[in-house]
Amino acid sequence: MSEADESTTVAIIGAGVSGLTLGNFLLRSGIDCVILERRGREYVEQRQRAGVVDSRAVRMFRAWGIEDRVIGGDPVAPALNFRIDGETRPLAFGSDDQADGRFCPQQMLVRNLIDVFISDGGDLRFDAEVSLENIVDDEHPLVRYRDSDGSTKEVSCEFIAGCDGDRGVSRAAIPVESLTRYAHEYGYAWLTILAEVPANHQSMMALHSRGFAGQFARGPHASRFYLQCPLDTAISEWTDERIWAELETRFGEPVENRGRIANTQLVPLRSVVYSPMRYGRLYLLGDAAHIVPPMSAKGMHLALHDAEVFANAVIHYQTNDHDTSLLDSYSSTCLRHVWNYQAFAAWWTELVHNAGDTSYQGEFRRQTARADLERLFESGAANRLFSEFITGLN
Repeated sequence: MSEADESTTVAIIGAGVSGLTLGNFLLRSGIDCVILERRGREYVEQRQRAGVVDSRAVRMFRAWGIEDRVIGGDPVAPALNFRIDGETRPLAFGSDDQADGRFCPQQMLVRNLIDVFISDGGDLRFDAEVSLENIVDDEHPLVRYRDSDGSTKEVSCEFIAGCDGDRGVSRAAIPVESLTRYAHEYGYAWLTILAEVPANHQSMMALHSRGFAGQFARGPHASRFYLQCPLDTAISEWTDERIWAELETRFGEPVENRGRIANTQLVPLRSVVYSPMRYGRLYLLGDAAHIVPPMSAKGMHLALHDAEVFANAVIHYQTNDHDTSLLDSYSSTCLRHVWNYQAFAAWWTELVHNAGDTSYQGEFRRQTARADLERLFESGAANRLFSEFITGLN
């Protein structure tokens, strides 16, 4: 192995939620780390993602002593708002545990995590094109990266945390035969629309025979809208006028404000899990290891859970004479949690979509989905279990 330019305990690849959270936890515990991010800081801080930090995550940041520094946004209302066949029906949660959740846009959380990490002396490097070497157990990992001025540098480390998402270099560095990919395709997509329109509610979801529609607040002056559509939908077919007309149809009421549509994307709904979440000294976190459909709002939840489990494993290793027991059990610990929330995500996603549009699963599944949904309104036991998953406390 060539002599590296520098060394650290943990090299964190990716400055998303999991990477930044992990970096902050390690920094607060006196463990040296460096975060390497392929994109520039402006891009990372403006990247639009989901906006709910659930109760479990808020309590996690509180326990680590940085809740007040990283969590913003309004408290999550203790109900989900539905428009079912044109009728408004709020679904109240059967648990007080929801009170800690926050509607905190992911870009706000990311900006805050960056500010805290840097102000506390953390080492965060943007515009870094990374490659990984020597990631097997008996080697000292080496991270080679090219910075913005084109020069190549090397960092030797004890562990690599792959936090660079579904298409990053971390998982790609693992031999294909060493990972098992489990996946489920739902058969439809969401047209996601970011519009300069204030939301009347934190959330509103419509169940309609033409498909699911949703509106979620993204700050005081913006909303993210969703429209269920076929996988082969062409974005070019969706003019602004068609988008607003379809939203009005599915919600069963006029859209009071038609602000500028800033962005539209097509997102196929899928669930993916890679197992194990470790290869040698490389550990996968967040979207690098698993993806849940956006209907569940649990992608950030799982990323934050991975970050805390891995942080605790490294801290244990450093403070207990290099005991690897928590590192060895990292994958199995995380996967138990991942599969629990994948089960919830699949059930909730299929329920909400099947309860409206019959073109995918038919009338029988529509009726069973409606029965499942009605149970949440009428059964305290069913509602409480649902509420535990929404809060992240199951």
